[in-house]
Order: sequence, then C-alpha cells, then structure tokens
Amino acid sequence: MTITTCIFDAYGTLFDVTAAAREAAQEPGNAALAECWPKLAADWRAKQLEYTWLRAITGEHTDFWTVTQNGLDWALETQGLSDPTLRERLLQLYWELSAYPEVPAMLAALKDAGFNTAILSNGSPDMLAGAVTSAGLAKLLDDCLSVESVGIFKPADEVYQLVPNRFGCAPDQVLFVSSNGWDAAGATGFGFTTAWVNRAGLPIDRLDHRPAHILTDLTGIPDIAKGIA
Repeated sequence: MTITTCIFDAYGTLFDVTAAAREAAQEPGNAALAECWPKLAADWRAKQLEYTWLRAITGEHTDFWTVTQNGLDWALETQGLSDPTLRERLLQLYWELSAYPEVPAMLAALKDAGFNTAILSNGSPDMLAGAVTSAGLAKLLDDCLSVESVGIFKPADEVYQLVPNRFGCAPDQVLFVSSNGWDAAGATGFGFTTAWVNRAGLPIDRLDHRPAHILTDLTGIPDIAKGIA
C-alpha cells in the first residue's frame, strides 16, 4: 500500500540527545563535566531508556520527564558530579535539544510532497512541545503524539496504535522512523514500514522483526516515502 503518513521518534531521531551535555560542557565553570560529558550523555540516555522498559514491564508508569531526571541523577552520580546548579542546567538544556542538521529540509520535503508528518514519542507533551518549538519545527509537523495518552512506553502496541487512530490510515500506509533499533523492530511487528537511522553504525538487534530500511541519517526519508528508494 502507498505511504501516506511519516512518523518519527523524537529523541535521538529528530533531536540530538547528546546536545545538552555537550553544550553544558562548553560553558564556563563546567570543567569537570568537560572531562566526561560523552560518557555522561551515553549513560543518561541508556538509563532513561532502561527505566522506560522496566516501567512498561512492571506497569509502574510515570511521565518521561521523571524518567529523564532519574537517568540524569544516575549518570551524574556515576561521574561523581553533585553540583545542583549543573543538574538544573542540564535539565534546562534537554528542553532545548538541537535538531540534527538535515531535519528541517527533510520534513519540508515531506510536507511539500503531501505526506502527513508527526512525532510519536515516549516524551511527555510539554517536553515535546518545548523541543519542537526550540528547533523551529512546529510548522513542519501535523502532530506530536505522546505515550502519556495511553500510559505505557514504547514498544507497546498501544503506542503504535495512536498513529492509525490519529490519521485514519492503515499500518502499512505508515513509514515509521527511529534511531532505536528496538523501536524500529517493535513498529515493524505492529505493521508499519520502518526505517532505522543507525548513525552510530551499530549491529542490527537480534529481535523477531527487522526494519525495512537502514540509513545513516534522515536525508533519504523523502525518497523512501515516495517509493523511490
């Protein structure tokens, strides 16, 4: 079936989740962070995701902002950083994450071609609104769909079902794009056509479902949506 709707994960896919730690490390007074920010950013992201999976399994849902703070606190403690001012600065910057350079032109090309475009994210609505506004993407997206409306994190089917419900489309009319291999696998199992943005060149996850497309960035998404690639 023809693709009508292009859906994107937010964090790590449209928005660079390392940007907060990288930018804070460049600011005066953050010499200790400058020495370890890549590891802190990686730990922060890893724990953030781990906590979503554990909460989905146990049914102990909370909002993504709480999970994000919990992940940061673990990462800061691991690096021996306890400055509350630094913690607050990192959290502030997380609301203003930079979009990857190719994102605006890619979304504009999809809109010009007549596709529906939206975010489907673990992020809470206010977090997503902040990131979208800060990156100047609001006019290029038809909606931001959050797991908060169903009370469970990805890769639960209830989350992916938000897309057909919102756009009145069949799953096979959706191109779902994520930087997370497990997310692309979950969406493939749901019935979406999927693209995994594998910026780090990682091996494919050993799961039952695999993405239809593997890319190094988002530049080729319009051609995939049009059936050219």
